[in-house]
Formats: sequence, structure tokens, C-alpha cells
Amino acid sequence: MSEHFGFIGVGRMGGPMAGRLIDAGHRLTIFDVSETAMAPLIARGAVRAGSAREVAAACETVFVSLPTPDIVREVALRQDGVIAGGVVKALIELSTTGPRNVAAIAETLARKGIALVDAPVSGGVTGAKNGTLAVMVACPKDLFVRLEPALKTFGRVFHVGERAGMGQTMKLANNLLSAAAMAISSEAVVMGVKAGLDPEVMIDVINAGTGRNTATQDKFPRAILPRRFDGGFATGLMVKDLGLCLDEAEALKVPMDVGAAVHLLWRQASQELGPASDSTEIIRYVEKPAGVVVKGRG
Repeated sequence: MSEHFGFIGVGRMGGPMAGRLIDAGHRLTIFDVSETAMAPLIARGAVRAGSAREVAAACETVFVSLPTPDIVREVALRQDGVIAGGVVKALIELSTTGPRNVAAIAETLARKGIALVDAPVSGGVTGAKNGTLAVMVACPKDLFVRLEPALKTFGRVFHVGERAGMGQTMKLANNLLSAAAMAISSEAVVMGVKAGLDPEVMIDVINAGTGRNTATQDKFPRAILPRRFDGGFATGLMVKDLGLCLDEAEALKVPMDVGAAVHLLWRQASQELGPASDSTEIIRYVEKPAGVVVKGRG
């Protein structure tokens, strides 16, 4: 059944997700600070709004995909934000903004009769384009049942709990593992190449053995060995997510010694490579002091 949705933040992740809603036959009203980001969706029939408030004044259900906790909070709660829209009844937060931040936003929105659906996604730009994201949803069960058909346009949907923040915790745990896999796989492969091993053979062996992980199965063959570095997720965003994860672990009094080491490595890589660098470029940070380059034969 066709519905009219709002979508705020139609950049690298939001744009493809919004496009999948259009593919599914839904009508969209969109807003982004970048006219360039909105143009392809407007060309496909989406209606341009002038602010987050305008989107929330036109649609009962609004999706949000934005880069940082501060931006999410401003878009949701400022004077010309979603909270002032008047029509909106549910805000679906697809970003990674941290459990406590989302819980605080949810509490404020609830006073205006707006439900916050905590629904971060994992799978990168490729997953957003192909509809293969993992969508981690926390909201009351009845609301989840109503929204699930639309959320399925993005990929595989999981109801992880009913409390705002539970989806964020799930996402932070996932990204901690992803970041750790990328960092340790880079160190292991650089060591092997320095010792004379062929990196393509190394990746094949690792993927046939117990060391295989998301970095060796996907990122090395697709983005690192060909030196494309187009994984689709910025180094600075990885640092942000790891920081949120460590903050939450500290609040919960959960030891995270390995997580702290992973965060330090990513912070150092971001300082050297720049926060806008692709996260797969962390291999460059490891290669430099080793004096080698990890490159496939092709």
C-alpha cells in the first residue's frame, strides 16, 4: 500500500534509502541542506520541503538519516525542527547517535505526542542501494508491526526491543566488531606482506580458516586489494561511533580494554588520513611505518 513519508537527510545513506521507498511506490517529501543531494529524488517525484518542520507538517511518518548526534538533536527538537511540524506522529531515526541521546530526544518528542522509533542501520552505502541493510528497531511492538513493511524496503529488519536506545546499543556493538575486524585484519595482512606473503593468497587462506571476518570477506577483496578505498563509510564516522560505544560501556560499567585500543588506533588513523577518508584506508595508516603496500595482483 502506497504511503506518504517524509525523509530528512538524503545524502550518502539517506539518498539510496529514500530512493528505495520511491521504488516501492511510496510518495516522499524530503529535506536536506544540500540541494544537490535532493535533486535526483525530486527528479523522481519527491516533493522538496524548505525545512525539517515543513516535512513534519506534511507527513505523519518521518525518516531521519543524519551524520552526528548534535545534528539529529537539532533537526528533531529545534524551533524549525520535526517537533514543531504538527502533523508528524512517528520519527524513525536511522542514524547512529547513541542510546542516551536517542532516549532524551524520545522523551522530549513524547510530550508532543510524537513517537521516536530507534532504528539504526548497518551495511553501508552498498547495502542502502541494494536493500540489504540490517535494520535494528526499538519501539513498541504495535508500532513496529505497522512500520515493518516500509522498513523492509531497506533490508532485513530486527525488532531488538521496545525502549528507545536499544537499537542504538545494538548498532554500537555491531560497529565495534566491524571496526575491530578492519583494524586487526589490516595489521595482520601488513605483517604478512612485510614477511613476503602474497596478500591475495593471505585473504584466501584467512577466509578459508578461522580468521575470516567482514573485513577479509568483503572490504579487502572489494576495496583494499584493488586500492579503490570505496567502502562507503568515513573514518571520522567510525571514530564517532566507537566513542559513543565506549561512553555507553562506561555508563554501564562494562570493561572495554580491547575496544579502547581499537578506538585509539582509529583516532590516530583519522588524524593522519583525515576524517573524510574512507574507513578502508586505515590500511594506509598501518602500511606507512611498515614500509609496504598491500595490493592485489590485478
